[in-house]
Amino acid sequence: MNAWMARGAVLWPGVVVSGVVATAALFLAEHYGAPVMLFALLLGMAVNFLSDDGRCKAGIEFVAREVLRWGVALLGLKITAAQVQAMGWQPVLMVVLAVSLTIAVGLLLARWMGFRPFFGLLSGGSVGICGASAALAIAAAFPNHPQKDRATLFVVISVSTLSTVAMIAYPMLARALGLDEQQAGFFLGGTIHDVAQVVGAGYGMSQATGDAATVIKLMRVAMLVPVIMVASVFALRLAAPTDSSGHSSESAADPVAPGKRPPLLPWFAVVFVLLILLNSFLPLPAAMVDAGNALSRVCLVAAMSAIGMKTHLKDILSVGWKPVAAVVLETLWLALLMLGLLQIGR
Repeated sequence: MNAWMARGAVLWPGVVVSGVVATAALFLAEHYGAPVMLFALLLGMAVNFLSDDGRCKAGIEFVAREVLRWGVALLGLKITAAQVQAMGWQPVLMVVLAVSLTIAVGLLLARWMGFRPFFGLLSGGSVGICGASAALAIAAAFPNHPQKDRATLFVVISVSTLSTVAMIAYPMLARALGLDEQQAGFFLGGTIHDVAQVVGAGYGMSQATGDAATVIKLMRVAMLVPVIMVASVFALRLAAPTDSSGHSSESAADPVAPGKRPPLLPWFAVVFVLLILLNSFLPLPAAMVDAGNALSRVCLVAAMSAIGMKTHLKDILSVGWKPVAAVVLETLWLALLMLGLLQIGR
């Protein structure tokens, strides 16, 4: 008991400042309509001097690591087997292909641009699955390293910005291409990065489009489990200080370094799966599910705030044009791929 109290005394200053920044980000996002993760990042970076304060450092590290993992685990409450089954096998196949091929493109771009595979998995997974949440989940499967936080922060900023652009542009594109309500829902749910932007774009078109877009998006979220397993395998293998082409791990998009190796399937991925099964076969009360979803969001925003506090703006500005081009190309690839799959499915 004394050990817990002592640990709490060490952690509480950093936990409190992370909570304050997260609360401010949630308030601004609710009132101004911008991505909450982006607000959390920017506000966290604005007070990054706190991470150098000996009193706050341990708590900020705790939120960026452990609270993040609980936020990812609780995402499992968003999905049930019935939601997936109701859509039939074709949308499931479409989502699996889209996510897998987008990650493959991310890995190819990373190799072509001289980055180690982690950046391709991180950027491709965040674009293909669920934006900032996926980036945080994939990064959580890797051992801690300063370059990991830098790469994660860059990807979160990129996908949050592109997701907001897509929320505005993709509904107009769907109308211009003459997609019906279900096709438009499949396209929006299969291409926009963050869940909130999918909901905004889908229900902004129609109820039916919003329903279809939300279910497709949740299918993409379910792909977190196999992708986290792949990330864990990468973490087990990519411990060398240089890649096959001789590039140093000092690259902004190259966070892998020797460290404690994680298990093949991290505990938060196991909890994620268990919550899906629990909510599928033993439906939980709506109030409990809503509370879990709200807690997940708060945890992820707090973790993003803590990661922002650990990062300096000059680290983001020094990444160069290649990582930006990679995320943009992956986003364009996903949109073209989904349109192609929709044409084949007609």
